Amino acid sequence: MNAPGRPPANSQKDLTHRERMWIVAGALVPVLMGSMDGTVVATVLPTIGRALGGVNHLSWVATANLLTMSVMTPLYGKISDIIGRRKTLLWGISVFMVGSLISATAPNLPMLIVGRGSQGLGSGCLTTVAMTVLGDIAAPKDRGKYYTYFSIVYITSGALGPLWGGFAAEHLGYSAIFWANIPLGFLALWCVGALLRKLPRHERPHRLDLIGAGLLAVASSLLIFVLNSGGHDFAWDSPEILSLGALSVVVWIAFVIRLLTAPEPLIPLGVLRNKIVLCATVSNGVGWAAVVALNIYMPMFLQAVRGLSPSSSGAWMMMLMATVNGGALIGAQIASHVKHYKYPPMLTILICVAACAWLAWHARDVGPIEFQLVLLAIGLGFGPTAPVSTVALQNAVELHQLGIAGGVTSFIRSITSTGLVAAFGVIVFGGNAINRAAVFADPDTAATRFSLVFAIAAAAFFVSFLALALMEERPLLAERKTG
Repeated sequence: MNAPGRPPANSQKDLTHRERMWIVAGALVPVLMGSMDGTVVATVLPTIGRALGGVNHLSWVATANLLTMSVMTPLYGKISDIIGRRKTLLWGISVFMVGSLISATAPNLPMLIVGRGSQGLGSGCLTTVAMTVLGDIAAPKDRGKYYTYFSIVYITSGALGPLWGGFAAEHLGYSAIFWANIPLGFLALWCVGALLRKLPRHERPHRLDLIGAGLLAVASSLLIFVLNSGGHDFAWDSPEILSLGALSVVVWIAFVIRLLTAPEPLIPLGVLRNKIVLCATVSNGVGWAAVVALNIYMPMFLQAVRGLSPSSSGAWMMMLMATVNGGALIGAQIASHVKHYKYPPMLTILICVAACAWLAWHARDVGPIEFQLVLLAIGLGFGPTAPVSTVALQNAVELHQLGIAGGVTSFIRSITSTGLVAAFGVIVFGGNAINRAAVFADPDTAATRFSLVFAIAAAAFFVSFLALALMEERPLLAERKTG
């Protein structure tokens, strides 16, 4: 259905292969920006701590970004279903650039945290809406050939992000990673503005539930504050943590009530009740949360336990994101050519479980070759899950709900990542009486704490496996029409 007063939208079948390729090219630069932002900051966190101080609040540099991104992804998904992917992407890129400018010029840690939160307000759009473009241009069975190009960008950004972050930290200053987003942002604005003009449009005149969005923002913020502050800024049984935790529960309940009673809730109940969407979202979200959290804390592990420099730890981490996205490329081809497409990623994700469990057991004495093999196993093990779960989800919803369905997946992925990153911070940096800087001065203490981190990551990957096993394997459609 087309919005009133607008000419009929192009359909997927109206596009030539060349036109689809130009649209994909236009969406790739925002994907590059968003995925680079997710990998580059982790490597420079220790450098930021030394430059700006405030080590006790250093994890908020990552957490603030994940939090705001988590809150915004369902909103961006719904907005893109209302006004179109192109306009939504242009807005998200602009907000991300403003956040990058604030981060680059921040004189202290609190202002950097504000900047990172502002970046998250924009980055909640970049990869989510850009990936939804793939659902607009191709039927589920044909998406593997176009997902290949997204995988190439993910591989490139995943490999270059830690390396670029380490190089900048040692030779240019950490702010260089934020300044680089400005010219890249202008390139993204041009690509989206010029190359997505022929993107098929399936918008409908939805209502935007601002009350629901506000409740979601408050509930998420309170939850992450409790997770990030409990045990070090405040004792877990302190009045501050107990009262804010209770308030978070109340607001979450209010959000659920709003979903059940709003004329058009932020997240449509039909999407939430779809078992394929639920299983695909949990599998993708929890597994990606483990990858994100490992990508943030493994450079710290290498610097604290192995004594590596920021640039060296960044170089070591290239293997993880390169193989995750290489595995995703394999998974995209599996989804397009294999009838029982969920079974290969079910098998490979068990390799992630074994690799993390092994690393938990050998955290203190792991050598460089063994560590790289662990990263290889984790990357190739989880990689196929992401495209298979994404295609299965897009195959199960209507075209005019692709945006919000993708937004829900991204929200679960982001909020789970935020919680896991915060929980890992509590484990690694210890309680209120312990100076966090001491962790980096005592390899034995660091190894013990990181062992628990890796064990929890193994458990998260096992949850991802269970969700994928429970997901219905519906045949992928060869053609999609607007309902």
